[in-house]
Amino acid sequence: MISQEMHIGLCHQTTHRITSEMIERFAEATGDFNPLHLDEEFARGTLFGRRVAHGMLLAGILSGVLGTQFPGVGTIYVSQTLRFRRPVFIGDELTLTLRVVERMEGRKRLRLETIFVNQDGETVLTGEAVVIPPSAP
Repeated sequence: MISQEMHIGLCHQTTHRITSEMIERFAEATGDFNPLHLDEEFARGTLFGRRVAHGMLLAGILSGVLGTQFPGVGTIYVSQTLRFRRPVFIGDELTLTLRVVERMEGRKRLRLETIFVNQDGETVLTGEAVVIPPSAP
């Protein structure tokens, strides 16, 4: 049973600052050593002009929030769509907003809108997640 607290429209927000260390640790964990993420000199010659965070680093942050904060500890992540809209740079402060858009009672699942916005109000990532929230008491 899905908790009645998880109503359509319910939102949760968290803020995250992207650091060089986060990017380096993500590269080590995934093996994605693309110099666009790790080499300032290389990155200067790219479309972005400087190092950018891995897009999937944001997906990892999202996963952490889903499993520990909203809907909460024990959440099972079923699926996710992602649309990378703008690059994310070292030092960017991102606000993640999760919003319940559907309660799938028969399957005991929630569909959530997932949006990251940077400190300038620009949307950098959008998507939807389907999760099985922790059981209601």
